[in-house]
Amino acid sequence: MGIYKSFVLPKLTHWVCSRKDIARQRRRIVPLARGRVLEIGMGSGLNLPFYNPDRIEFVWGLDPSEGLMKMAEQKAARLPFQVRLMTLSGEDIPLENHSVDTVVVTYTLCSIPDVSKALKEMHRILKPGGRLLFCEHGRSPDPSVIRWQDSLNPLWMKVSGGCHLNRPISGLIQNSRFHINQLDMQYMSPVKLISYNYLGWASPL
Repeated sequence: MGIYKSFVLPKLTHWVCSRKDIARQRRRIVPLARGRVLEIGMGSGLNLPFYNPDRIEFVWGLDPSEGLMKMAEQKAARLPFQVRLMTLSGEDIPLENHSVDTVVVTYTLCSIPDVSKALKEMHRILKPGGRLLFCEHGRSPDPSVIRWQDSLNPLWMKVSGGCHLNRPISGLIQNSRFHINQLDMQYMSPVKLISYNYLGWASPL
């Protein structure tokens, strides 16, 4: 499992998250980031090309995977803005209260072990009037799909590095003292088990 997690899983994650339909979703949400930005779950840096350099001061990038962070570091070196990388998970963010204008989280809330704690940390560091930009897959609204998601979730987590099929993304965000201002929900592919997508932005209450 150590070899799989350290070497195979980072490359598999990069390959899956590089799909064109996922890139289209990233392109819709990431350019809205402004000011001081923290990206939770930066992974291999797939969002980096979509930041608008004219809108941001710099980007903090946080991810627990050393393998993925090395890939992100290579991309960051070619950018016209500063990227500061931290190999950490999202539950304990080493930033001061109200120090960030935008938090970006894409295809990450599915896999953070204590997602409620991570969302509370995002709330803590956001400035008043700041934004949480999110793009995630999660729990389907269809009962027949939910049954499959719930049934297969334990196995899926083992092979996907802790990714959950069935997290209710919008509910988790709202329960962490955020107001969702815009939300688009849709299936991204005919494979409904893994493709129900939540895209939008929220502000801290």
